[in-house]
Amino acid sequence: MKKIYLLTLVVLFALTAFAADSKPVSYKSGDDTVQAMLYTPSGKGPFPAIIVIHEYWGLNDWVKEQASKLADEGYEALAIDLYRGKVATTPDMAHELMRGVPDDRAKRDLHAAFEFLQSQPNVKKNRIGAIGWCMGGGYALDVALQEPTLAADVINYGHLATDPDALKKINAPILGLFGGQDRGITPDDVHKFEAAMKQLGKKVEVKIYDDAGHAFENPNNKDGYRAADAADASKRTVEFLAETLKK
Repeated sequence: MKKIYLLTLVVLFALTAFAADSKPVSYKSGDDTVQAMLYTPSGKGPFPAIIVIHEYWGLNDWVKEQASKLADEGYEALAIDLYRGKVATTPDMAHELMRGVPDDRAKRDLHAAFEFLQSQPNVKKNRIGAIGWCMGGGYALDVALQEPTLAADVINYGHLATDPDALKKINAPILGLFGGQDRGITPDDVHKFEAAMKQLGKKVEVKIYDDAGHAFENPNNKDGYRAADAADASKRTVEFLAETLKK
């Protein structure tokens, strides 16, 4: 019994030693003060960093878990809150909150988040990326459009653009992960985006999961969650971020 107890203590110590540190932070966005959660890897920085952008549900536990996992991979992860503290509990509420976010305010908040990470002493200023899902995937694209020094961008089933005048502003390599059964962002939309990016000589990698619909990576999406596709998407994300942000 004593040996089991000691072994348990060793395991708990090991988990604690390598666990990411998390804390609430705030940053200025125009005249507003925005709240966020900051996840810091163990060890000594400076670290590459990632802006983590929530789905239309808001900054809930699932998004915080994704940010924590990214910190475990060695990134300073800033999980931002575009809803000013509100979190949806039903699809109707999520739609209402999403529609209530002024586009200019969201983009201002995202720019301020980028500047916040750049101001952190333990962040590599030229190795900041962004990742988002659903609504946040679309905003991840917006970060790439408005931040010329963004170093990596992951769009998980978010809205896309095909206007060359807009896309030519992108300098960050992009990884796009989409569902083939998604009725909002269709495979045709994805192929047009990919073609437009490649026509401009931009770095883009796209994966469409044929049997998946929208929000297939989130297990809270009871009917639409696809475990194997989610695992593959996670693997691709980890590899992409390591190639772009850790070099």
